[in-house]
Amino acid sequence: MINVSEQHAPRSLIVTFYGAYGRFMSGPVPVAELIRLLAAVGVDAPSVRSSVSRLKRRGLLLPARTESGAAGYELSAEARQLMGDGDRRIYAAAPPGDAGWVLAVFSVPESERQKRHVLRSRLARLGFGTAAPGVWIAPARLHEETEHTLRRLRLDPYVDFFRGEHLGFAPTAEAVARWWDLSAIAKEHEGFLHAHAPVLHRWEHRPDTPPEDAYRDYLLALDSWRHLPYTDPGLPTHLLPPDWPGAHSSRVFHDLHTRLRDAGAEFADG
Repeated sequence: MINVSEQHAPRSLIVTFYGAYGRFMSGPVPVAELIRLLAAVGVDAPSVRSSVSRLKRRGLLLPARTESGAAGYELSAEARQLMGDGDRRIYAAAPPGDAGWVLAVFSVPESERQKRHVLRSRLARLGFGTAAPGVWIAPARLHEETEHTLRRLRLDPYVDFFRGEHLGFAPTAEAVARWWDLSAIAKEHEGFLHAHAPVLHRWEHRPDTPPEDAYRDYLLALDSWRHLPYTDPGLPTHLLPPDWPGAHSSRVFHDLHTRLRDAGAEFADG
């Protein structure tokens, strides 16, 4: 049995499973199948059931019956949009170019100050850095996903977006190092490499690709990786330190994806 670390929490693994495989299946995923598929990555049945209940309360999973009448769960429309937005980040194959910046400036009345906290935390989770108090910045291509998120949370009336380029006075690379904690982001990449580069190395020396092994290693790698393009919003390469580990970790994930994803689908399909 695999030890599920905090990084691989059952609820996160269920979301990862639906993102990788579940949303492409015909009809709801039966509860019994969820239990089988999560057992392959070390999650026991009670943890699956309790995590599904939490995801249902959050409106991400909806109870539904399969064609045979078995109890199962399918993604809500909100969850599908979230995953569609996430695909553009998670599976981006090449380092992004420099397309300018989007600025988010918000103003929340004191009577609704709790929304101010939600806005800050949500922008941070989307990968925005802080350019100045109340001024948040991100690569311009994140605007559409951010707009979707704020509309869904009904926070859009409090925010204005602006798009532009950085004109100084400090060099942009120095400014980026102020706007984001690059050392913390680099450690996240290094943690991914520590856990999953050896997995890729082993697969590179295997002539076969057994579906259950592929499924397990791919789902764990994806569960680790899918958070990283939010911690690291894909800052232009020329603005980052020369020893930046992001390109290496991206190659490791995409090589694992290429090798394992389709073979893992055979196991997921039962």
